[in-house]
Amino acid sequence: MRMTPSQGTNKLPVLIVLHQETSSPGRVGQMLVEMGYPLDIRRPVLGDPLPPTLAHHAGAVIFGGPMSANDPEPYVKAETDWIAVPLKENKPFLGICLGAQMMVRHLGGTVGPEKDGLTEIGWYPLRATEHGRLLMPQWPRMVYHFHREGFSLPHGAQRLAEGDIYPNQAIRYGDNAWGVQFHAELTRAMMQRWVVRGEHRFIMPNAQKGSEHLEGRMIFDAPLRHWLSNFLSLVFERGEETQRAGADVDRRRSA
Repeated sequence: MRMTPSQGTNKLPVLIVLHQETSSPGRVGQMLVEMGYPLDIRRPVLGDPLPPTLAHHAGAVIFGGPMSANDPEPYVKAETDWIAVPLKENKPFLGICLGAQMMVRHLGGTVGPEKDGLTEIGWYPLRATEHGRLLMPQWPRMVYHFHREGFSLPHGAQRLAEGDIYPNQAIRYGDNAWGVQFHAELTRAMMQRWVVRGEHRFIMPNAQKGSEHLEGRMIFDAPLRHWLSNFLSLVFERGEETQRAGADVDRRRSA
């Protein structure tokens, strides 16, 4: 499925990987289209193939889902293994929640619940690390979560932001690979659907009631949306610059 900007653009599409038939790229998709990137939407869980190269894409985003990065289903392993493509080609890659956990698994890290079984379902504090502040001075102080597993910090990765319960909230690997544990992509309609469909999870340890999800959005969402816009520019616009610089170096070396 291809979504294109309303005005013509010469930018390559961003590969969007979703995990349910009704899933949406939400504000991430909206903002990428506003930046001029067409969207190439694929759902491997429904049989869509992933490309063997990203030569014809500007980068990729793997979104979240109700499954675990530890699940034995073939498509979970296939997606996790496929992350070698953007890493090898140094293409911008962003993993959100499950997507970040898949990247961590691919890099040799671990994914699992907090030792006391605490979840993050609702709004929770976020703190940028020194690495994170150097890249982006402004980070939201509260972010939205819907998970019961977190991820370790793989060897060679930098922690950009941390939380109280799950310490690794945003990470970077190499020049162009990024992972976030929280959800900045939700539109209001998406959050309302999650609250209705995920109500059975609100009894889990440390989960917030549905009313707190929607009340928190009115207080905390504006800074989160602003951060997401700046973050996507960092990932994709800066990623393009990195690739062009690398290509120039390669041409000079071969000259």
